[in-house]
Amino acid sequence: MSTGSVSRHGMWSNRWLFILAAAGSAVGLGNIWKFPYIAGENGGGAFVLIYLVCVAFVGIPIMMAEVLIGREGRQSPINTMRKLTEQHHKSGLWTLIGWAGVVAGFLILSYYVVIAGWALFYVLQMGSGALDGATADSASRLFDEFLSDPWQMIMWQTIFMVMVVYIISKGVIKGLERAIRWFMPLLFVLLCVLLGYAVTSDGWSQGVEFMFRLDFSEVTSESVLIALGQAFFTLSLGMGAIMAYGAYLPSGTSIGSTVTIIALLDTAVAIAAGLAIFPIVFANGLEPSQGPGLMFVTVPLAFGQLPLGVVFGTLFFVLVSFAAITSAISISEPALAYLVEEYNAKRGRVAISLGAISWLLGIGTVLSFNVWADVHIVGQLTYFDFVDYVSQNVMLPLGGMFIALFAAYVLPNTVIGAQLGIKSGAAAVAWKVVCGVIAPAAVLVVFIATLFPDLFNAVIALF
Repeated sequence: MSTGSVSRHGMWSNRWLFILAAAGSAVGLGNIWKFPYIAGENGGGAFVLIYLVCVAFVGIPIMMAEVLIGREGRQSPINTMRKLTEQHHKSGLWTLIGWAGVVAGFLILSYYVVIAGWALFYVLQMGSGALDGATADSASRLFDEFLSDPWQMIMWQTIFMVMVVYIISKGVIKGLERAIRWFMPLLFVLLCVLLGYAVTSDGWSQGVEFMFRLDFSEVTSESVLIALGQAFFTLSLGMGAIMAYGAYLPSGTSIGSTVTIIALLDTAVAIAAGLAIFPIVFANGLEPSQGPGLMFVTVPLAFGQLPLGVVFGTLFFVLVSFAAITSAISISEPALAYLVEEYNAKRGRVAISLGAISWLLGIGTVLSFNVWADVHIVGQLTYFDFVDYVSQNVMLPLGGMFIALFAAYVLPNTVIGAQLGIKSGAAAVAWKVVCGVIAPAAVLVVFIATLFPDLFNAVIALF
């Protein structure tokens, strides 16, 4: 076993920095717009309860599996899987887990920095007062004009990518840790400030009602499916980021309690974001919409109508930018760590090369919203839609499912016991059931329902 070894890339200084780093990886753009909306649309508090159950039986077990595999291997996800399969005389095909995660993360990074660039653009727009007193038409027109201008999108994509490359080039201590020490506390402070502002708005009670009304009549099989998917995707699972971060986790740190805290933090941020956004939206008589329409049209319009809206609207997009940065640096780490190990190269040079390739791939995403809007890769999927679909709906679920199976059935019980501190037979059986049966089965259901919705609905109809 390698529980006493250290990673060549460095180690987290303490448990809480790992918690903040992993929470930063989990807290991204989806937390701020997606979770609050789908909770409100699927029974409010009833959905939140179902989601928490899914986190407990799907998200947390798979996250624990990623962390323990990473800490046992102490290398990049690819080399960790290679090392463990060789060490325990298992099939080399398991190494594909590492490759799938790294490739998926790299693809996600290529378009993530483009969308994160939109948040930076809106920091400037809100801060300059361009949206002060905006109307629905002017807010929509600003967003549409921005998306139709590839050069402007590329400029903001480039600025964001340079920020990410600079941080990851500095290493675990001087780069990742230093960024996390600043960005995560500031993110929490900004969220609390915005939450306080929302409490004073006329739409506070309506926003709380939207998110927390306990209405089980609105819960359907599709709601449960959405909760399962959100529980998996929100924690950045399946892309190797958590495995890479786990490689830097000091020995002796409890994986179970640490991962539970991360999951709770991620959920708390998502709920707080909803409570900060929707009261302001409702106070202006606006309809909550899902996706970019909420974040880049509805929210700017809402802030533009409120006293001090320029100030708090700017803070909101600074918050979004911070969340995007912490996620982007975690997505970058698996590929970066592998290239440093494989070619014994300097981290700074690899970071620049990696950033340049990812930036180049991201141009396809930029053009998908304007010049290539009518170009379809498969069916009606644009370049951006295709990359997003393959990475999010195929590679990540498969990666997460096989990570759970590897941790439950391939690694020796002695390794699992040492990494998780399992001392009783009952605890070992519980781990096998949750990580080896429940979690992968749930991810498989999400995978099938996403790729083959007609087949899934036909099966559900039978019951």
